Amino acid sequence: MPVDPVKVAIKGSTQDNLPIEDVVDGIVILKDGSAAVVLQVSSVNFDLLSEREQGALVFAYGGILNSLNFPIQIVINSTTKDVGNYLENLELAKNKQQNQKLKERTASYKKFVEETVKRNDVLSKTFYVVIPFSGLELGIKNAQKQILDVFNPIKKIPELPYSKEYIVEKAKVSLEPKQNHLIRLFSRLGLEIKALNTKELIELFYKIYNEDTANNQKLQNVDYTAAAVTGK
Repeated sequence: MPVDPVKVAIKGSTQDNLPIEDVVDGIVILKDGSAAVVLQVSSVNFDLLSEREQGALVFAYGGILNSLNFPIQIVINSTTKDVGNYLENLELAKNKQQNQKLKERTASYKKFVEETVKRNDVLSKTFYVVIPFSGLELGIKNAQKQILDVFNPIKKIPELPYSKEYIVEKAKVSLEPKQNHLIRLFSRLGLEIKALNTKELIELFYKIYNEDTANNQKLQNVDYTAAAVTGK
């Protein structure tokens, strides 16, 4: 009797359907044997720069992209910022203020923030650069396996073509020089850039895949040597 791939997919857990197999030594291992490192980059308030500074920054940024001989992915993660604590602190500051004028100005500013939040969502944006490592770089064995998996639609949980240790070893050799090169290039623009470690990556993916609950709870007693992308 033929197997319905849709029913098989529905029975799978959230973890089964995520592309991430594990995070080891700051390297994200995907279920097809490919991998990646993620670098977080600081931002620049472009509007505050002079026209000349804006032009120079755009020219330098274009030069970086044109100089690369390997692919990268630029990701912008937008999240709604909770200003509740900020408003509470403003209220405390207002109540402690002895100067009546400053007290009135604090109250006015608090009201301005509240009205701004009501009209528009306050978004916090974080910028990342992802450097991928193709599973095809692991060798012919993985290339053949990926081709066979295309013709096996009911296979919901792909197996790693090699051990995690081997994949991490090969990925590090390929990714570390690229990572260091990008850090040097972006640093020349005056931007802070750093590679996320295992703990930071797990927390990032947890927030992405558990957006509704991540803001109200923190990861505690997590074994960062094992996969902990989702609590579902």
